[in-house]
Amino acid sequence: MKIYVFGTRGFPNIQGGVEKHCEELYTSMPSIYDITIFRRKPFINSDKTYKNIHFIDLPTVRTKGIEALLHSFLCVLYCIGKRPNIIHVHNIGPGLFIPLLKIVGLKVVLTYHSPNYEHDKWSYLAKKGLKVCEYIAIKGADKIIFVNKLQLQKFNPSIQAKSYYIPNGIKEKREIKDISFISSLGLSPFQYILTVGRITPEKGFDYLIKAYNLMHNKSDKLVIAGGCDHTSAYAKQLIAEARKSQVVLAGYMNEDQLNHLYTYARLFVLPSFNEGYPIVLVEAINYQKPILASNIEANRSIGLAKDQYFKVGSVSDLKDKIENELNKEYKDITYNINIPTWKEIANLVAEIYSNIAP
Repeated sequence: MKIYVFGTRGFPNIQGGVEKHCEELYTSMPSIYDITIFRRKPFINSDKTYKNIHFIDLPTVRTKGIEALLHSFLCVLYCIGKRPNIIHVHNIGPGLFIPLLKIVGLKVVLTYHSPNYEHDKWSYLAKKGLKVCEYIAIKGADKIIFVNKLQLQKFNPSIQAKSYYIPNGIKEKREIKDISFISSLGLSPFQYILTVGRITPEKGFDYLIKAYNLMHNKSDKLVIAGGCDHTSAYAKQLIAEARKSQVVLAGYMNEDQLNHLYTYARLFVLPSFNEGYPIVLVEAINYQKPILASNIEANRSIGLAKDQYFKVGSVSDLKDKIENELNKEYKDITYNINIPTWKEIANLVAEIYSNIAP
């Protein structure tokens, strides 16, 4: 069965929650599926195949608001010509073109990762446009996968009837004994606070830095592991603030590098204003790290203890919670949270594929 996928920049070694989701999902799928991922050329520096996944690299521009739409339109034209058994679209923006696929009789699965129009990086008009994309995508898809149950529950019964809740999965952690990588960043084991994500307003790194700067004892460094996709005033200001403080801007980290950072972190903090399903939070749980997370719906749905959440956007609350955590003796935490493996997730997605294209 041929599956074509678009709505992601691609993988491997491309930062982003959707990119991580796609890499783990499609490399875990049963071997009966012939999977092709459409990648965006400006972000690609790897081979045309990876773990039995085929890639088609199509052009686009690295311009916010145009990048995904242009690439998705080209993907749709390619799909119409090749006519795979199923087309799997990720995110509501690329979902704008689902009606074109349906007109020619193709089967479409949509994964709804997050309501992107809630992200501060978008202008008023862009947010309205994304709402239109959401309406068209949700209405047109044959089946919809929601990674966040709360988002699924917001839609009417007719949408819920063709939808499934399938969260992001968890990957077996690697045992790391070597500290040479973190040492190269000027870090010592269990003497740094870690946060992971793209440098964008919705990730909340700006108020995390403010909270850190207000702490009385900054013997533990703050590490931000993530890059900046599009140059923006926000990113420039955050980078400038970080450089004035004892903040390590590690940049984009690949999977192996992140494994090292998670392993030796003293504390993991996720200050996001918006999340679909927070993969990095799941990864921190997997590494048994002490965790603090903003009290947004997506983070609360993971099921951490009440005292592990802080008021989103509150510098003072976050500062107090971090100091309280760092005053404790460090120890790994065993979380009683049921998170499926990526293999289990892949089998659930395979069932959906079988239902619409037997």
